[in-house]
Amino acid sequence: MARVEERIDVELAAATAADDASRPRGDFARLPWGSFVIIAVLILVAVLAPLIAPHSPTEQSLPDKLLPPAWEAGGSTKHLLGTDVLGRDVLSRLVYGARVSLIVAAVALLAGGGIGLAVGIVSGYVGGRTDSFLMRTVDATLTFPTILIALLLAVSLGPGLGTIAIAITVLIWARFARVVRGEVLAVKARDFVALARVHGCSHLRIMAVHIVPNVLNTFMVLLTLHIGFVIIVEASLSFLGAGIPPPTPSWGQMVSDGRSHIASAWWLSVVPGAAIMLVVLAFNLLGDWLRDWLDPRLRQV
Repeated sequence: MARVEERIDVELAAATAADDASRPRGDFARLPWGSFVIIAVLILVAVLAPLIAPHSPTEQSLPDKLLPPAWEAGGSTKHLLGTDVLGRDVLSRLVYGARVSLIVAAVALLAGGGIGLAVGIVSGYVGGRTDSFLMRTVDATLTFPTILIALLLAVSLGPGLGTIAIAITVLIWARFARVVRGEVLAVKARDFVALARVHGCSHLRIMAVHIVPNVLNTFMVLLTLHIGFVIIVEASLSFLGAGIPPPTPSWGQMVSDGRSHIASAWWLSVVPGAAIMLVVLAFNLLGDWLRDWLDPRLRQV
């Protein structure tokens, strides 16, 4: 038994060493610095929103309504990005809207990703009828129209941050489960898993110690790539009126509020729309880079 355990440790160490050797070191030019900067600014703004926002996001001032940005004629440095139809500061609402987007993304991805990770590992490792049942459930979930189901859940449960997080969680777990299961099927066929079984390790220990660490790279890439998707879904629900209820600011709601004034007050929709585009693009580029960096085959290319 001692020799079997030693062989398992040697194989794992060799695989880790080979992976580290293939990982490029010091190649900072290929890092997505633009994505890092945008994401860092987003997190900083969301955390320090009360300190950064120049005004309250819900404070109304009708005499100052529809002021253009400071660089346009009629604009004021008091409201750098202008005001909306109720005189609320667009910059302040944009800052607080970043907090809403990050909270929804964090809660939905942690919950949905955790469920998908567990289901994928159990399905891929156990196999048989359990695998068939779980994968048919995943297939049924993936056939649902994302926005439509999220709308139905949001309307039936009532609008709110928690409702959006639940709706996105219900829809997103299947995406993780499907991909993780495929990784588990490949990992469980490797020699060190067979040696662990011979050694007498329990199924739970094999899944926790040998399977999970080998699928974490794929799981982290999925998390990063789906942050943009969650932000888009949250913004879409808020745009359709089934998301964050007013007066709490959210980027989708800001885009919706400004669509009727797009010709005369373009900043009401363009500013939050540009924020959504930049953040989603930054997370997608980061996910692409992370996938290439963690995959030895792609690093060789």
